[in-house]
Amino acid sequence: MEFIEKLNSLSAKIRQQGAAIQTEEATKNAFVMPFINTVLGYDVFDPMEVTPEYVCDIGTKKGEKIDYAILKDGEVQILIECKKIGEPLNINHASQLFRYFHVTNARISILTNGQVYKFFTDLDAPNKMDEKPFLELDLLDIDEYAIPELVKLTKSAFDVESIINAAGELKYVSQIKKVIATQLSVPDEDFVKLIASRVYDGIITQKVRDQFAGLTRKAAAQFLNDQVNERLKSAMSGSISTISAAPSQEASASEEKTEENKVITTLEEMEGFHIVKAIVRSVVDAKRIVQRDTQSYCGILLDDNNRKPICRLHFNRNQKYIGIFDQEKNETRHPIESLDEIYNFADQLRDTVGLYI
Repeated sequence: MEFIEKLNSLSAKIRQQGAAIQTEEATKNAFVMPFINTVLGYDVFDPMEVTPEYVCDIGTKKGEKIDYAILKDGEVQILIECKKIGEPLNINHASQLFRYFHVTNARISILTNGQVYKFFTDLDAPNKMDEKPFLELDLLDIDEYAIPELVKLTKSAFDVESIINAAGELKYVSQIKKVIATQLSVPDEDFVKLIASRVYDGIITQKVRDQFAGLTRKAAAQFLNDQVNERLKSAMSGSISTISAAPSQEASASEEKTEENKVITTLEEMEGFHIVKAIVRSVVDAKRIVQRDTQSYCGILLDDNNRKPICRLHFNRNQKYIGIFDQEKNETRHPIESLDEIYNFADQLRDTVGLYI
């Protein structure tokens, strides 16, 4: 629990200060050094443990430096290359890591912008850094499955063999998850054809593929919703109802059908809905909280009534917003960077529900 609290503390710091950081050096001082020191447990002020600007001469290249080298018993164990927060991390940014990895004893290298950390090793060829990371960590969206592996990199539990042994599975599981996520949200033709072949007995024509493309997206959204519900049921006391799909009384049947075909409820929208439900269930029966998705926003209503809006999730854009309603049912949109920030509006959400009950 203490380790998770340290991660959450650094996550909160990034949310508060990230926008003010303008340089790579500021990123290192504000976020990377605390990660090395507080989270991983290495003394950043002891050059026998952490050497900043580590010099590693390679052939004719002299005096080139890596941002940080973490050492154990005088041997380099981990190399860290940093970029400014907000900069994308791609393989082109790791050129120095590739070179240094080859000429040191390090088996682990890290590419980071202070928020996102990508961990590499040499699974594909000995002493040659892989092009794909075996583990990724986003401090603003922490994956619970990454935490046990991250613990293995801490000073008190550092076990390079255990890390390497687990890296292969982690690398491919991570890539498989990305493929699955893509197929569930935007299934490609091969995936649709595979699904259709398992459930459709006739000849799979182009018309059938087009039909099953929509059906596959709809089934995937419902499946993910069921998974979220099951997870929340085990984490919260009391029963949690599944998302109601009851249509608006004001909408006609034809309008509803057209809307359904165009609306895709994302995993983020479902998770956001359940966060709101978890917040307001302290003042109203959770069964009365209903999600109604549209093309432009995901609405959350009391009693599935358009006249009782609780909030709106505007997630169909690069910048996410949560729409909060006042006593006059006027909506004010607030920008958020992650789903966790919905909890910052807990009091307003409960007050809004209170207006209707």
